[in-house]
Amino acid sequence: MSNTFLSAKGKPDYILVLVVGLILLLGIVVLGGVSTAFSFQKSGDTYYFLRHQLLLGFLPGLLLGFLAFRMKLSLLKQWAPRLLLATLILMVMVFLPFIGSKDLAAARWIGLAGFSFQPSELLKLTFVLYLASWLASKTKGGKVFGQSFLAFLMVMALITLLLFFQSDVSTWGVIVLVALIMYFSAETPFWHSIFTLLAGGIGLLILVKLAPYRVNRFLVFLNPDLDPMGIGYQIKQGLIAVGSGGIGGVGLGMSALKYGFLPQAISDSIFTIFSEETGFLGSAFLVLLFLLFFWRGFVIAKRSQDKFLQLTALGITCWIIVQSFVNIGAMIGLLPLTGIPLPFFSNGGSALVVELIGVGILLNISRQTTG
Repeated sequence: MSNTFLSAKGKPDYILVLVVGLILLLGIVVLGGVSTAFSFQKSGDTYYFLRHQLLLGFLPGLLLGFLAFRMKLSLLKQWAPRLLLATLILMVMVFLPFIGSKDLAAARWIGLAGFSFQPSELLKLTFVLYLASWLASKTKGGKVFGQSFLAFLMVMALITLLLFFQSDVSTWGVIVLVALIMYFSAETPFWHSIFTLLAGGIGLLILVKLAPYRVNRFLVFLNPDLDPMGIGYQIKQGLIAVGSGGIGGVGLGMSALKYGFLPQAISDSIFTIFSEETGFLGSAFLVLLFLLFFWRGFVIAKRSQDKFLQLTALGITCWIIVQSFVNIGAMIGLLPLTGIPLPFFSNGGSALVVELIGVGILLNISRQTTG
């Protein structure tokens, strides 16, 4: 591969490599056990979903993550606006006939030649790269030009519009939170962050008003008995799964609730199955791994002397951590159900590929700080 593409050699953050490796290993083992019944029901093959995750998520994710780990980060900064533009085009393509595909009445996928891809997962990464590049280029003396704030809001408004029509408010929430953290960390005027927070709150109220079922999710979160066979059912079954695990769990692969009792067991609710099988100790260990991920990502960002690399490391770290703890919080009844998958765990090739690319970039940045 050309040296114009490859970055200089350096040692990656081995603690981060170990942490991600352990999370991936746990995710594959748990998914393999949880998905057997669903796989057999769908295709007659007990390993259908596991094979799909390995062949269309894990393997391409490792390949693309390795390329992201080796590439020159200066090129990534140059490509960031074009990568976001390409992602936004893909976001529009999900509405086109014969290209876009639906699941549960939501148009979020591009389906071609038997394969499907969810552009909103890619949006999480390309938006972080774009925002980091934009903030770094607009910064002078530690401050962002005031007139650039309007451009930032316009990009956010476009993303909001596309995600609204895809009925994907959970992804929108993750992006807004990560954007707010990155924007504030770029030493922008404090009123910019306050205004963005207020605008996000107003936007959320509008989205809720336009789709009342989102109000129902919050009300059922407060009182699951309001919808005992719908959202309330998933909340209660999830808590039963977590409680059934006790201290040490019932054993890997021994979950009882995975056999049709828990909705979305291989995707959104997979943490509850993991908690049932490994108990409090296993759940605490997984939470600890995500906290270690946050620590190493924060250290990598702090050590970087380049503004773009610093903001990119911070953005990728916050994206993974915010999504992780929103998912876990929803599954144990601390937050309303959102439909956000658990990074590196939930079934979904698109999400896993993009997450591994993000890890590759983060490890690449760590090489620049260790020399």
